[in-house]
Amino acid sequence: MGEQIRQSKAAEETTQSPDFRDPSARDEAHRANERDYQRPPGPDRMPTAEEERLAEEQELPPGTAEHYREMAERGAHQRGEGRIP
Repeated sequence: MGEQIRQSKAAEETTQSPDFRDPSARDEAHRANERDYQRPPGPDRMPTAEEERLAEEQELPPGTAEHYREMAERGAHQRGEGRIP
């Protein structure tokens, strides 16, 4: 049992996570959020010709188009919390 506790403590010490008690970590997180907020919506980059070709060659599983239409119809008539006008 004692060995297991020592192992989990060692794993905790090697895990890198931002410590928001550290002002520099908090400031960096704030700057990253500001950069994300300023960035226009959309993809980071456009697909390459090869990526477009491969995407077009993919076949959808049966029922995907019908499911998409059903979800679009549900979204069009959604009411209440979570609705996007």
